[in-house]
Amino acid sequence: MARAFITGGSGGIGAALVREFANTHDVTFTYLNGRSAAEKLAVETKTRAVRCDLSEPESIHAAAETIRDCEVLINNAGIAYTGLFTDMSDADMLRVINTDLTGTMLLTRDIARGMVRAHRGCIINISSVWGVYGASCEVAYSAAKAGIIGFTKGLAKELGPSGIRVNCIAPGVIDTEMNAHLSPDDMRELADSTPLMRIGSPEDVAHAARFLCASTFVTAQIIGVDGGFC
Repeated sequence: MARAFITGGSGGIGAALVREFANTHDVTFTYLNGRSAAEKLAVETKTRAVRCDLSEPESIHAAAETIRDCEVLINNAGIAYTGLFTDMSDADMLRVINTDLTGTMLLTRDIARGMVRAHRGCIINISSVWGVYGASCEVAYSAAKAGIIGFTKGLAKELGPSGIRVNCIAPGVIDTEMNAHLSPDDMRELADSTPLMRIGSPEDVAHAARFLCASTFVTAQIIGVDGGFC
């Protein structure tokens, strides 16, 4: 059975990705703080959970060492920060960039080395609609997710000759904990602003990842799973 590595798998979009790929792949997924949820998901899906802090290079390298012959890498883990850019501390800004962009790049480099040797692989990066359009009061997050898009396009060209596809999903407003700070009225307004008139589900993103994994002549693409938002 082909092996898949999914970051940020303990809840929301990550858990949906784990459930989706556990049907067809030997899945290892990472978590940071949600140990109980991760262990429960691992038992449910017969997968493996590994703790990894994407803001710490040593943690990243250790997590990458837990999997060999990885054929599918889904970079889903990330954090957000909501607030005025001018009020952000150095630590807050670095934490967002290091986790959402630098950590993703470091882990991908470690995993991609094995893919290059095997001359096959599929990498899917999870960005955000804000990485495409930008968002007020989420400037650092927008910058990191925009970086993921540039990373995807560049890496796809570099790894294509080695038989490795690299694509990106840019979710819109998805019903996850990351949006739990929004009020019911805010969520209704966002749904009304979406042409499909609803908030997305984690499963919507997982299904798009399945499509990208199966589509062997698709690479360097940014797929918006956003209901037409923006």
